[in-house]
Amino acid sequence: MAGRRREYDEDDVRVRPGRSSRPRTRTRPRHVDAVDGFVIAVDRGRYTCVLTGGPDADLPQGGTVTAMRARELGRKSVVVGDRVGLVGDTSGAPGALARIVRIADRTSVLRRSADDDDTTAEGRLERVIVANADQLVIVGSLADPPPRTGFVDRCLVAAYDAGVAPLLCLTKADLAGPEPVLDYYAELDLPYVLVRPDSDLGEVRDRLAGQVSVLVGHSGVGKSTLVNRLVPDADRAVGTVSAIGRGRHTSTSAVALRLPPVGDRRTDPGWIVDTPGVRSFGLAHVSADSLLHGFPDLVEGTVDCPVNCGHRADDPDCALDAWVAAGRADPRRLASYRRLLASWSGIAE
Repeated sequence: MAGRRREYDEDDVRVRPGRSSRPRTRTRPRHVDAVDGFVIAVDRGRYTCVLTGGPDADLPQGGTVTAMRARELGRKSVVVGDRVGLVGDTSGAPGALARIVRIADRTSVLRRSADDDDTTAEGRLERVIVANADQLVIVGSLADPPPRTGFVDRCLVAAYDAGVAPLLCLTKADLAGPEPVLDYYAELDLPYVLVRPDSDLGEVRDRLAGQVSVLVGHSGVGKSTLVNRLVPDADRAVGTVSAIGRGRHTSTSAVALRLPPVGDRRTDPGWIVDTPGVRSFGLAHVSADSLLHGFPDLVEGTVDCPVNCGHRADDPDCALDAWVAAGRADPRRLASYRRLLASWSGIAE
């Protein structure tokens, strides 16, 4: 009948498929055609990479490519020293942009936290300095500014925690002798090199050969000068030392530099990673055990400590005091460890 009202059911409803109605898959492209690269610089979301012969190659000098991080990597960060897989335009031509789609497993990760007096949430965050480093070169001057063993101690803790071999590089050896510093580290058998303005850096190059070495040091200790001598075309900015003995920051970002071959040597000359000058080397990211193992000359002395000993000066049964009193460790080393322990405890809590 014309006046009868029609009843509707679900078959009359037209459903328009939305964009998210298509089944999703977790399968990701394998990128079998990805080219291997080595990250040498990071700048505002752009990564400068050197093409290499594979993840286990000796990093031969190759073309330079600018890349961005692919979205499929998620929250994975890319840092200097990473070995990555690249797709897209890897020609290296001006304006070309490749994509980083894969990050190889890291053999080491060198980290630092903010200064210990920065107790904010941001200050507690660890920062990756470089990946896949073999060696941490701690650059310190013997004069102007004077040596700072406290900073070296912090770097040693970070190096041992990361599984990276330390090397002490003492600059301005023409102004002062190394004996006080070497005496302080006598029990560690810490490898070192001396640098003078007139030295040929042969010993330094021997220590760097075949390694990926990270250089860290206070501003004003001659780190950038050393880098420019090792890699003449690096053109790293060189600062001056103020009247109060503090250097001005010159390097602003980490960058990996290929060491040039010397003479007829056929060995891999290695890479150095120059880092910005730092005033401190925060250790909030390390564990209490790692902090202690940064002082290997004290570790054996804790064997006689009671369980859960804090190793602080006010712990009456701590065996470290007797260990030092017996001449088995330098009392300055114990004092340095306890200063770091107190500083670490304050920011880790």
